[in-house]
Amino acid sequence: MTTQSDRLPGAVFWDMDGTLLDTEPLWERVLVEFARGLGIEMSESLRHATMGNSSVDAMTKVYDAALVPESGRDFDADEAWMVQRVIDLFSEGTPWRPGALDALGLIAAADIPMVLVTNTMREVTDVLLETIGRDRFVATVCGDEVAAGKPEPHIYRRAAELVGLPVSRCLAVEDSPTGAAATFAAGVKSIVVPSAIDVPPRPTYTYRDSLVGLTLDDLAAALA
Repeated sequence: MTTQSDRLPGAVFWDMDGTLLDTEPLWERVLVEFARGLGIEMSESLRHATMGNSSVDAMTKVYDAALVPESGRDFDADEAWMVQRVIDLFSEGTPWRPGALDALGLIAAADIPMVLVTNTMREVTDVLLETIGRDRFVATVCGDEVAAGKPEPHIYRRAAELVGLPVSRCLAVEDSPTGAAATFAAGVKSIVVPSAIDVPPRPTYTYRDSLVGLTLDDLAAALA
């Protein structure tokens, strides 16, 4: 006889920005300032294209839009500015996404290990973990700790390695097209809760309007 525990994921992988915390508006604010420094405004299409990206990928797209030549792209200095600006904004307070805190509690109460899996660089992630709670997770994986961030699969494959489980036994929670694409590429089924823009459908995605009211049965159904 199959019990609920048999149907639950062996681990849950959480995206951070836009999924657990409502940080996307702050990231967008920083990118707008960055783009203006290069002499352009962030178009709607550029905003969508950078959502959920690693800082380097987002900067590259803004550089491209501003027609900045390779010789004029100072990734190290610009990323250092971006990191400090983001940290300054986050220090003013970072709200939770609806239902996220309860969802973390639900999964913890079921003794399902959780991993934070984010494109955000380690320096910024460590600041935000003060809000989320570092001890909620058995591990964290950041975009600057793998060969390539989302939408590539490396970050999710690394998370599965850290918990010692096949990707088929793991479930992810994402909000953006970039993050969801990474789960699909890694072979990890996911619950997708779009935060700002629509996420194109894939057969491995289970869509929700929010995390409010999430149940263990919902997790089992998403993994089935």
